[in-house]
Amino acid sequence: MHLCTGCVAGLVVLIMSVTGVALTYEKQMVRWFDKQALAAQPQGAAPLPAEALLARVREQKGSLPSSVTWRNSPAEPVLLSYGREGQAYADAATGAILGAGNPGARKFFRAMTDWHRWLGQDGPGRTTGRAITGACNLAFLFIVVSGLYLWFPRKWTRRHFAPILWFRGGLSGKARDFNWHNVIGFWCLVPLFVVVLSGAVISYPWASNLVYTLAGTQPPASTKGGGKGEAKGQTKGAGKGEGRQEAKGGGRPSGGPPGPGVPPPATLPLDGINAGFERARTARASWEAITLRLPSNEHAPIVYSVDEGGPGQGHLRSTVTLARATGAVTVANDYDAYDAGRKARIWLRFAHTGEVYGMTGQTIAGLASLGGVFLVYTGVALSLRRFAAWRRRRVRAAGCPEEAAA
Repeated sequence: MHLCTGCVAGLVVLIMSVTGVALTYEKQMVRWFDKQALAAQPQGAAPLPAEALLARVREQKGSLPSSVTWRNSPAEPVLLSYGREGQAYADAATGAILGAGNPGARKFFRAMTDWHRWLGQDGPGRTTGRAITGACNLAFLFIVVSGLYLWFPRKWTRRHFAPILWFRGGLSGKARDFNWHNVIGFWCLVPLFVVVLSGAVISYPWASNLVYTLAGTQPPASTKGGGKGEAKGQTKGAGKGEGRQEAKGGGRPSGGPPGPGVPPPATLPLDGINAGFERARTARASWEAITLRLPSNEHAPIVYSVDEGGPGQGHLRSTVTLARATGAVTVANDYDAYDAGRKARIWLRFAHTGEVYGMTGQTIAGLASLGGVFLVYTGVALSLRRFAAWRRRRVRAAGCPEEAAA
């Protein structure tokens, strides 16, 4: 069963593993490439207040962005998201528009995501592509679990464990492939199991609902009708690169920063934004990023999302809300307010990319995906060698029926 499942799903698993490796540091790489493509910024100047920055942006662009993200570094530009219209960066100290970043990097990671999720399909073909990747991911989950069973030696002695725990030099052919398959499978077992299991939860509404049920909580109504609610709720995050990753897990509930919604009117009053930003900045001294979603009208509250970690660390995110009518400010830790099912769902979503544990987690998830590449390669090689040996036995049996009978 392990062999047959691997042969059937191997090619798709290989594609998902290769693209998973390519997407390991997507967000960090997109930010780095964007910064290299931007116009030079003056150094050492104090950042503009939030209201003054947005006023300068409105003068240059003729409209306000739907969301704004500041990072806690004087060298970092401010990210302006205009929804489907794209994005731009502004100098934090002057408000000058610096450019839109590096479109080539975003195109590359968008292509990797399309292959990872939909086998490169577009439009209606994505439904078929998603069904295939989801089914092959489940097959990979079976391969991982059955591989553990097949891996265990019958005798638990050091002599029997050593050949399948450590790489051995001087091997070639079948012996080398077998050694690599076992060693890589053992050391990648736990992270691969988490990555593949969480992929099933992302792919199937029934698996997502099962997480809530096992946690003893009621699944959200939006996921009961086949997962459409989750798909519709996908957020674009603080930029396209971040949004695609977060969309894998179903948008805002999975811990992404607030994304662009209804574009704010060009005449939206900016009063109160400074007070909200200062409250958000002081609410968490160790903040990494603050994202403001511009309200759709002058009466709507001003909401800031404060990240003390990376975009996939929902447990390190807080929300600061400023009510315009009363001036009242509330600070809430979104993660603490979630029930056990939602917390488990968030953890699984970002355990898939490793982001829940920051760069360390991303590195482990990326190495597990790389291990998946080698597992497919060595597994296919062993299968082909096995098939070739079977064919040789058949040929010899056909040519020497007496030996076959003996």
